[in-house]
Amino acid sequence: MRAASHRPVVIAAGGTGGHFFPAEALAAELIARGERVVLLTDARSSAVNSPVFQRCETHVIPGAGIAGRSVARAAAGAAAIARGVLAARPILKRLGPACVIGFGGYPSVAPLLAARSLRHRPLLVLHDQNAVLGQANALLARLCDKIALSFADTAGVPAGRVAVHTGNPVRPAIVAQAGAPYAPSPAQKIDVLVLGGSLGARVFGALIPAALAQLPEALRARIRLTMQCPAPVLAEAQAALVACGVQAELSPFFGDVAGLLTRVHLVIGRAGGSTCAELTVIGRPAVLIPLQINADQHANAQALVAAGAAVLVRQTDGPEALGQALKALLQDPARMQAMARAAAKMGIRDAAGRLADLVAPADHGAAVSADGVKA
Repeated sequence: MRAASHRPVVIAAGGTGGHFFPAEALAAELIARGERVVLLTDARSSAVNSPVFQRCETHVIPGAGIAGRSVARAAAGAAAIARGVLAARPILKRLGPACVIGFGGYPSVAPLLAARSLRHRPLLVLHDQNAVLGQANALLARLCDKIALSFADTAGVPAGRVAVHTGNPVRPAIVAQAGAPYAPSPAQKIDVLVLGGSLGARVFGALIPAALAQLPEALRARIRLTMQCPAPVLAEAQAALVACGVQAELSPFFGDVAGLLTRVHLVIGRAGGSTCAELTVIGRPAVLIPLQINADQHANAQALVAAGAAVLVRQTDGPEALGQALKALLQDPARMQAMARAAAKMGIRDAAGRLADLVAPADHGAAVSADGVKA
């Protein structure tokens, strides 16, 4: 560990859950290396509950999405971003950071624009979780020095940009379980984990029991289901699972996701960037059901399918398609084992370290002037 530079690394990230985990993982890695980390975030951020960011100087910056469905909403979003730039610029000028890294979404827009406007600006880096460059990152891509990619073949990266395949940093608890043994048995219980994500759990509360009900009775009797399910639909989902003879544990939240992933034979979930990264780091086969309104998730799922690590089922195809996919997989442990190996082959365990190397290289004490020359 080296002594912390007087010039910090500024992380621009916000939101909750999977949107925030990569930023938190990078911060933990940088702090372990002796770096000083400052967070610029939004009002809805998970930082208040993060033991990592509780150790960091933190500033809440105004901001808003700019993809409104009306001119008025788009104008309001642009005005909020302008306020965010005005709020972030004096903070960045005082800090004199070596690097500002944005993690996508509107919370990163104002800090990156503010950093770009400084006379002696820091190194500017973007990280994208998905297989398609996100809207905010696409807006900022031509203004930044480097783009860190979670997927090697991320679409939408502008020509001529420096793009580095770092992978998507995951929580230390996930990394600690990387490569956990996987050995499904054709005769024993089959452990299945359902992770709904912040926007998917309610839909899964109806979809999953209906799909499982289509399986042969003998196969249903072998399933041990652990399922994330929001409280308003938990009782209904539990009753449906009891009715079809599936042993199940349901909860709105599971704290030890890493431990659960090591014990299961199949995961059913959305296809967010963090979910895909966790599946591949630990190495677990999955049935992915992308969020309908999210093109990024469809691209992520397709990447895992192409690698042989997952099966994609569209939510609009209903419980029939999901039931057929589950039957084919659960009756074929050799196929699930091959998918687990393919997932593990995709996983980048040291993504946080790779990203830390990118944002805090050995010469990161030098700022970059407005014309791109290091000072």
